[in-house]
Amino acid sequence: MDVTQVFLIMLSSIFVNNFVMSRFLGICPFLGVSKKIETALGMGVAVIFVMALASATTYIVYNYVLSLLNIEFLYNIAFILIIASLVQLVEMFLKKSNPSLYQALGVYLPLITTNCAVLGVCVINKDTPSFGFIAAVFNGIFAAVGFTLAIVLFAGIRERIERNNILPHFLGFPIALITAGLMSIAFLGFAVQLPL
Repeated sequence: MDVTQVFLIMLSSIFVNNFVMSRFLGICPFLGVSKKIETALGMGVAVIFVMALASATTYIVYNYVLSLLNIEFLYNIAFILIIASLVQLVEMFLKKSNPSLYQALGVYLPLITTNCAVLGVCVINKDTPSFGFIAAVFNGIFAAVGFTLAIVLFAGIRERIERNNILPHFLGFPIALITAGLMSIAFLGFAVQLPL
Protein backbone atom coordinates (compact mmCIF):
# COMPACT_ATOMS: atom_id res chain seq x y z
CA MET A 1 0.00 0.00 0.00
CA ASP A 2 1.50 3.29 -1.07
CA VAL A 3 1.05 6.84 0.18
CA THR A 4 -1.21 7.76 -2.75
CA GLN A 5 -3.72 5.05 -1.84
CA VAL A 6 -3.72 6.16 1.82
CA PHE A 7 -4.26 9.76 0.71
CA LEU A 8 -7.18 8.75 -1.54
CA ILE A 9 -8.76 6.72 1.27
CA MET A 10 -8.33 9.70 3.60
CA LEU A 11 -9.96 12.21 1.24
CA SER A 12 -12.73 9.81 0.31
CA SER A 13 -13.57 8.80 3.88
CA ILE A 14 -13.41 12.26 5.43
CA PHE A 15 -14.97 14.44 2.76
CA VAL A 16 -16.50 12.65 -0.24
CA ASN A 17 -18.08 9.64 1.49
CA ASN A 18 -18.51 11.16 4.94
CA PHE A 19 -20.65 8.77 6.96
CA VAL A 20 -22.89 11.45 8.41
CA MET A 21 -23.12 13.94 5.56
CA SER A 22 -23.05 11.66 2.50
CA ARG A 23 -24.06 8.20 3.66
CA PHE A 24 -26.43 9.41 6.43
CA LEU A 25 -25.17 6.87 8.96
CA GLY A 26 -24.63 7.70 12.62
CA ILE A 27 -27.33 10.37 12.73
CA CYS A 28 -28.50 9.56 16.30
CA PRO A 29 -25.28 10.62 18.07
CA PHE A 30 -24.76 13.35 15.47
CA LEU A 31 -28.00 15.06 16.52
CA GLY A 32 -27.96 14.02 20.17
CA VAL A 33 -24.44 14.86 21.30
CA SER A 34 -23.82 17.94 19.16
CA LYS A 35 -25.10 20.66 21.50
CA LYS A 36 -21.64 21.45 22.89
CA ILE A 37 -18.26 21.20 21.21
CA GLU A 38 -16.65 19.43 24.19
CA THR A 39 -19.14 16.56 24.23
CA ALA A 40 -19.06 16.32 20.43
CA LEU A 41 -15.28 16.07 20.49
CA GLY A 42 -15.40 13.46 23.26
CA MET A 43 -17.89 11.39 21.26
CA GLY A 44 -15.72 11.79 18.16
CA VAL A 45 -12.60 10.53 19.93
CA ALA A 46 -14.54 7.55 21.30
CA VAL A 47 -15.86 6.76 17.80
CA ILE A 48 -12.33 7.06 16.33
CA PHE A 49 -11.05 4.53 18.85
CA VAL A 50 -13.96 2.12 18.35
CA MET A 51 -13.99 2.39 14.53
CA ALA A 52 -10.23 1.86 14.23
CA LEU A 53 -10.20 -1.20 16.47
CA ALA A 54 -13.46 -2.53 15.03
CA SER A 55 -12.10 -2.24 11.47
CA ALA A 56 -8.97 -4.18 12.39
CA THR A 57 -10.72 -6.82 14.48
CA THR A 58 -13.63 -7.46 12.13
CA TYR A 59 -11.29 -7.75 9.15
CA ILE A 60 -9.30 -10.44 10.95
CA VAL A 61 -12.40 -12.26 12.22
CA TYR A 62 -14.12 -12.21 8.84
CA ASN A 63 -11.14 -13.25 6.72
CA TYR A 64 -9.41 -15.66 9.07
CA VAL A 65 -12.24 -17.15 11.12
CA LEU A 66 -15.61 -16.85 9.40
CA SER A 67 -14.26 -17.43 5.88
CA LEU A 68 -12.14 -20.42 6.89
CA LEU A 69 -15.06 -22.02 8.70
CA ASN A 70 -17.33 -21.20 5.75
CA ILE A 71 -19.79 -19.29 7.96
CA GLU A 72 -19.48 -15.83 6.41
CA PHE A 73 -23.23 -15.34 6.77
CA LEU A 74 -22.72 -14.78 10.52
CA TYR A 75 -20.71 -11.61 9.92
CA ASN A 76 -23.43 -9.27 11.26
CA ILE A 77 -23.63 -11.06 14.59
CA ALA A 78 -19.85 -11.30 14.89
CA PHE A 79 -19.34 -7.64 13.99
CA ILE A 80 -21.95 -6.45 16.50
CA LEU A 81 -20.41 -8.55 19.29
CA ILE A 82 -16.96 -7.14 18.52
CA ILE A 83 -18.25 -3.55 18.44
CA ALA A 84 -20.18 -4.05 21.70
CA SER A 85 -17.05 -5.37 23.42
CA LEU A 86 -14.99 -2.41 22.23
CA VAL A 87 -17.64 0.06 23.39
CA GLN A 88 -17.62 -1.57 26.83
CA LEU A 89 -13.85 -1.01 27.00
CA VAL A 90 -14.28 2.66 26.03
CA GLU A 91 -17.08 3.09 28.55
CA MET A 92 -15.04 1.60 31.41
CA PHE A 93 -12.02 3.71 30.46
CA LEU A 94 -14.01 6.97 30.32
CA LYS A 95 -15.81 6.21 33.58
CA LYS A 96 -12.46 5.88 35.35
CA SER A 97 -10.40 8.53 33.55
CA ASN A 98 -12.91 11.30 32.71
CA PRO A 99 -16.15 11.04 34.74
CA SER A 100 -17.44 14.44 33.58
CA LEU A 101 -17.21 13.45 29.90
CA TYR A 102 -18.74 10.09 30.77
CA GLN A 103 -21.71 11.88 32.36
CA ALA A 104 -21.98 14.38 29.49
CA LEU A 105 -22.13 11.63 26.86
CA GLY A 106 -24.77 9.82 28.91
CA VAL A 107 -26.83 7.30 26.97
CA TYR A 108 -25.07 8.12 23.69
CA LEU A 109 -21.88 6.35 24.73
CA PRO A 110 -23.43 2.87 24.89
CA LEU A 111 -25.32 3.75 21.70
CA ILE A 112 -22.01 3.59 19.82
CA THR A 113 -22.69 -0.15 19.90
CA THR A 114 -25.69 0.35 17.65
CA ASN A 115 -24.18 3.28 15.73
CA CYS A 116 -24.72 2.23 12.15
CA ALA A 117 -21.62 4.18 11.07
CA VAL A 118 -19.38 1.82 13.06
CA LEU A 119 -21.09 -1.26 11.67
CA GLY A 120 -21.21 0.37 8.24
CA VAL A 121 -17.46 0.87 8.01
CA CYS A 122 -16.88 -2.78 8.96
CA VAL A 123 -19.31 -3.99 6.29
CA ILE A 124 -17.79 -1.64 3.67
CA ASN A 125 -14.33 -2.98 4.52
CA LYS A 126 -15.66 -6.52 4.07
CA ASP A 127 -17.40 -5.71 0.78
CA THR A 128 -14.47 -3.86 -0.82
CA PRO A 129 -12.24 -6.54 -2.36
CA SER A 130 -9.35 -4.14 -2.95
CA PHE A 131 -9.04 -3.41 0.78
CA GLY A 132 -6.39 -5.37 2.57
CA PHE A 133 -5.89 -5.19 6.31
CA ILE A 134 -4.00 -1.88 6.28
CA ALA A 135 -6.49 -0.22 3.92
CA ALA A 136 -9.40 -1.42 6.06
CA VAL A 137 -7.85 0.04 9.20
CA PHE A 138 -7.09 3.35 7.48
CA ASN A 139 -10.63 3.46 6.11
CA GLY A 140 -11.97 2.95 9.64
CA ILE A 141 -9.74 5.64 11.12
CA PHE A 142 -10.47 8.23 8.44
CA ALA A 143 -14.20 7.48 8.40
CA ALA A 144 -14.21 8.15 12.15
CA VAL A 145 -12.22 11.35 11.63
CA GLY A 146 -14.87 12.40 9.10
CA PHE A 147 -17.59 11.61 11.64
CA THR A 148 -15.73 13.66 14.25
CA LEU A 149 -15.25 16.56 11.84
CA ALA A 150 -18.96 16.62 10.99
CA ILE A 151 -20.16 16.40 14.61
CA VAL A 152 -17.70 19.04 15.89
CA LEU A 153 -18.55 21.47 13.07
CA PHE A 154 -22.24 20.91 13.72
CA ALA A 155 -21.77 21.47 17.46
CA GLY A 156 -19.95 24.74 16.79
CA ILE A 157 -22.74 25.93 14.52
CA ARG A 158 -25.40 24.90 17.07
CA GLU A 159 -23.60 26.82 19.84
CA ARG A 160 -23.60 29.95 17.69
CA ILE A 161 -27.23 29.48 16.67
CA GLU A 162 -28.34 29.43 20.32
CA ARG A 163 -27.00 32.98 20.78
CA ASN A 164 -29.01 34.35 17.85
CA ASN A 165 -32.60 35.45 17.53
CA ILE A 166 -34.56 32.70 15.84
CA LEU A 167 -38.24 32.51 15.10
CA PRO A 168 -40.02 30.55 17.85
CA HIS A 169 -41.21 27.86 15.43
CA PHE A 170 -37.63 27.06 14.44
CA LEU A 171 -36.12 26.87 17.94
CA GLY A 172 -34.46 23.61 18.92
CA PHE A 173 -34.69 20.62 16.66
CA PRO A 174 -36.12 22.28 13.51
CA ILE A 175 -33.20 24.68 13.12
CA ALA A 176 -30.78 21.83 13.88
CA LEU A 177 -32.25 19.76 11.03
CA ILE A 178 -32.12 22.72 8.63
CA THR A 179 -28.49 23.31 9.60
CA ALA A 180 -27.63 19.62 9.13
CA GLY A 181 -29.24 19.69 5.70
CA LEU A 182 -27.21 22.73 4.66
CA MET A 183 -24.03 21.08 5.95
CA SER A 184 -24.87 17.97 3.94
CA ILE A 185 -25.22 20.07 0.79
CA ALA A 186 -21.84 21.64 1.52
CA PHE A 187 -20.21 18.21 1.85
CA LEU A 188 -21.89 17.17 -1.40
CA GLY A 189 -19.71 19.77 -3.09
CA PHE A 190 -16.68 17.53 -2.49
CA ALA A 191 -18.25 14.77 -4.59
CA VAL A 192 -19.00 16.88 -7.65
CA GLN A 193 -16.84 16.05 -10.65
CA LEU A 194 -15.85 18.94 -12.84
CA PRO A 195 -15.90 18.37 -16.61
CA LEU A 196 -12.46 18.28 -18.15
